[in-house]
Amino acid sequence: MRRVFVLLITAVLTCSSGWTAPPVSAIPAAPAKKSAGVAPPDIRRAIPAADVIIDAGHGGIDGGTHWGDIKESNINLAISRKLYLLLRSRGIHAVLNRTGDYALSDDNRWHLSRSRHRRDLSQRRGLSDELEAGLLVSIHVNWSTRSSKSGPLVLFRKDDASGALLAGFLQDSLNRQQGTRYLPKAAGRFYLLNTAKIPSAIVETGFLSHEGDRAMLTSPRGQTRIAEAIAAGIAAYRCLAP
Repeated sequence: MRRVFVLLITAVLTCSSGWTAPPVSAIPAAPAKKSAGVAPPDIRRAIPAADVIIDAGHGGIDGGTHWGDIKESNINLAISRKLYLLLRSRGIHAVLNRTGDYALSDDNRWHLSRSRHRRDLSQRRGLSDELEAGLLVSIHVNWSTRSSKSGPLVLFRKDDASGALLAGFLQDSLNRQQGTRYLPKAAGRFYLLNTAKIPSAIVETGFLSHEGDRAMLTSPRGQTRIAEAIAAGIAAYRCLAP
């Protein structure tokens, strides 16, 4: 499996490192309707679209894991904001599902479940249903009772081949950033992965329970480096599966 990911990553190295967004002038306009003399409406404009949906995990009453007063939800949001800006600077149309410390379940008043957690997850999944999106990346922080456990871990749905490919590029990029050699992992119990209809991956950026990871996760420089690694992984994936 590792060899496959290395070969794929090598194949797109030139593409991802040299990729730039095409100028607006290079995008062909829709052909004019000769019979009426007026260009037909582009119906794609009527449907919201995005290249990447960034899911900033947890938020509000759901702070996720924590270390003292350091909450996972705030780290997720900080990295997600940086990732959003990096992707937009590359010409990739990204959408961020929350911009502050609030729970997405507060916006979900239509779900029949009384579970706030289920309403929150359903709201996150709903954005991928409503938008014509290319992929979804969910940002999280890990935790272990073993304080020595460290490093990034990217999860994907077992039967999602495109998601597995996306996870491979993300994992490799984060491995390079953090000096690790982990493989992405198929996961079967995550609602978001199981219900999203587009290629999806959950990125566990590091362990809040590990002293070194915690220093990286809580520093603006460390958060930027993580966001840069995730952005590079997304760009590499899009080179192979735009």
